[in-house]
Amino acid sequence: MKRCIVTACALALTAGAALAQDYPTKPIRLLVGYPPGGPTDLSARLAAQHLSEALGQQIVVDNRPGAGGTVSMTSLTQSAPDGYTLALGSNGEMAISPNLRPNLKYDPLEDVAFISRIGASQLVLIVHPSVPAKSVKDLIALAKASPGKIDFASSGVGSTAHLSSELLKHMAQIDIVHVPYKGAGPAMTELMGGQVQMLITGFSGAAPHVKAGKLRALGVTGARRMAAMPDLPTIGETVPGYEVTSWYGIVAPAATPKSIVARLHRELAAMARKPEVVQRLVALGIDAEGTSPEEFAAQTRSEIAKWAKVVKLAGVKLD
Repeated sequence: MKRCIVTACALALTAGAALAQDYPTKPIRLLVGYPPGGPTDLSARLAAQHLSEALGQQIVVDNRPGAGGTVSMTSLTQSAPDGYTLALGSNGEMAISPNLRPNLKYDPLEDVAFISRIGASQLVLIVHPSVPAKSVKDLIALAKASPGKIDFASSGVGSTAHLSSELLKHMAQIDIVHVPYKGAGPAMTELMGGQVQMLITGFSGAAPHVKAGKLRALGVTGARRMAAMPDLPTIGETVPGYEVTSWYGIVAPAATPKSIVARLHRELAAMARKPEVVQRLVALGIDAEGTSPEEFAAQTRSEIAKWAKVVKLAGVKLD
């Protein structure tokens, strides 16, 4: 019996090694839950390019926007766990939606195989030039002097932009009013037109308008200042403990063979060390990462707990 057990284990290990060595033998589909052109999509395409070169197979980016990225993630979790369907997971569908959507068709901690986080980006707090605030401290003072008079835009109820502002509202103890829009584009348009006064949004969308003087940046949401805007303070320098990042990682369906997960992680970790990749990500306001599957899972678990508190404070739920 002992010989049988040893033989069975050896065969399993050999089969796993062979699977990883042969994989992939056909194109791989990479699902993205957002439209082309945004930081999530651009991160996915950068990963797809690298994996295609490293694995010798085409990586087809498949954009499936809808319901805050949950359409794409639902599709992933219903796919065969064979390594030929992957997804770009972000904090929206992996950490926020589980707290917002009681009818979600997947559990991000049970129904996916974590491979690697590839990057994290800060958001930027921007205001219309008519707002007489030159810093986060000024903005908070202005909001306290005129409760309910500052409107903040977002890309939709329950979005990272919305909940980031709700977190600031709570931590700074200010009364500001949420105005949701159907996407970051309309929210930015309304801010530039002066219909709203404030927006927390992605760096790549805000930077051109800030540089052109059409909008004013007051702070970034991360724990440290951004390499792309080193003179811009963090919000946490004024509101201690405030920290928000958008992050991006590659995941697969649960039960994907560990040998395939290990192969993909190895290639993504190598990507994160390439100077040219790091430079391209920095230009998008993204810090390169190459976390292990275990680190990625632990980070997601922590993020889910964090956003649960913010969602409760904001008092929002979605179908």
